[in-house]
Amino acid sequence: MSEPPAPLRIELPPWMVEPSTRAVLDALAAGAVEARFVGGVVRNALLGLSTGGRAGTDIDIDLATPAPPKRVIELLEHRGIKVIPIGLDHGTVTAIPAAQPGEPVRHFEITTLRRDVETYGRRARVAFDADWAADAARRDFTINAIYLSPEGVIDDPTGGLADLRARRVRFVGDPAIRIAEDVLRILRYYRFEARFGAGKGDPQARAACRAAAQLLLSLSAERVARELIRLLETADPRAALRMMADDGVLAVILPEARRLDRLQRMIEIEPEPDPLRRLAAVIAVDAAAVQVLSDRLRFANAWRVRLRGLVPPWPFDPNGDDVTQRRALYRFGADRYRDLALLQTAEGVVSSGQLAGILALAGDWTPPMFPLTGRDVTALGISPGPRVGTLLDAVERWWEAADFAPDRTQCLTRLAELVKKRDRSL
Repeated sequence: MSEPPAPLRIELPPWMVEPSTRAVLDALAAGAVEARFVGGVVRNALLGLSTGGRAGTDIDIDLATPAPPKRVIELLEHRGIKVIPIGLDHGTVTAIPAAQPGEPVRHFEITTLRRDVETYGRRARVAFDADWAADAARRDFTINAIYLSPEGVIDDPTGGLADLRARRVRFVGDPAIRIAEDVLRILRYYRFEARFGAGKGDPQARAACRAAAQLLLSLSAERVARELIRLLETADPRAALRMMADDGVLAVILPEARRLDRLQRMIEIEPEPDPLRRLAAVIAVDAAAVQVLSDRLRFANAWRVRLRGLVPPWPFDPNGDDVTQRRALYRFGADRYRDLALLQTAEGVVSSGQLAGILALAGDWTPPMFPLTGRDVTALGISPGPRVGTLLDAVERWWEAADFAPDRTQCLTRLAELVKKRDRSL
């Protein structure tokens, strides 16, 4: 009789041997409680990706265990580990061990193995009597249903490792059932395709997404916006967005996205990914329509303002002389100036040579500070009010037109001339 194959092991990634991770594992092991890592940290470890937050600080690490939540809490608190019992109905507690100096803060979400008894959209009545295979069967994608023991041993009940190697994003079990449990999984599917897929998609998954696309209208705007932005943040979302368009999904969540061609060129020329600039590239709207879009997706005010400033008609002439370019950079600021140049290049009205010069100017030229303030106006006897702003604006525009050369004394002289001129006209 042949020997069973040796278990697959991986070299422990750095986050698994950090003091905070070991503190949680040791606390559970002290009570003979088994725990395995699961989800994104395992997937990323298998791909050799780093496990860090977006700013390289706080991250979440998922653990699964057969132990009930109360036992998990008891063992963690016995070791002095902070526990947040949020998600107890779903069998989840959050452990936040004290971080060592220089070590990132880790949030460990520890969930008891479970199976769904009844589902109600996103919500479900669960039973905490599942084994590892049953727990895996209720997860979304096979590449998220791979377990990793503290010793580095892989348990792969759904074939996620082969899918990961083949760059195949596949739902666990019946895609239609997984989507019925949470419609947001449609958008997560395309986001995962952008990050981990080969660009064509899984036929069964795409068919289920097409069939359920209209159900996306039942989701909250915040959830849709969050997934959309996370998709646009990926290194190259173009193939996933094309699939979304072909599958009728993009028309449901973002009917304004009619310029995939412009986004294609934007991604080819942009210095770094920027989700809002990419959104501006893919939508075909004016300022009024972008307000409707922002309201629908409930963007924060800063995002609304920035997006409104990036849609046509673009207030920037890329063919102007150096003085015009410096004036535009001063007026718009480096970020918007650069964004407008990239958008117009993606539109085809700015050449690659022009873009290089514009980007160089945005990086090298530091706009000067306008040397006057409102106090300089009131010092001339002008009462506080709208006239102060009007006079300051007039001097500032004269200063800009002179390529910012006039100094404070010259600007004060110009201000005095304008005050006298307006006084004589009264």
